[in-house]
Amino acid sequence: MSNLSLMVGAVVMAYAMGSLFFFRFWRASRDRLFFMFGVAFAILGLQQLLYGLTNEASESPALFYLIRLLAFILILFAIWDKNVKARR
Repeated sequence: MSNLSLMVGAVVMAYAMGSLFFFRFWRASRDRLFFMFGVAFAILGLQQLLYGLTNEASESPALFYLIRLLAFILILFAIWDKNVKARR
């Protein structure tokens, strides 16, 4: 096992733990912010898993960046949604 696959596995595990952390708080509070953060972290973990399973030299890295962009847009939308809802 190479050091790269060990690091990829650790990062995937960290994203999964973060996702479960946010889903636990969502279940307790039913706040959409926690749900969206949980989904975003799950997407980031999936992206990292796909990166680790594929040979990045043969694949275009643009797909990986688009998946990450989706997750970051979801995080920004969650923050915006929480702030707009708080003003009402």
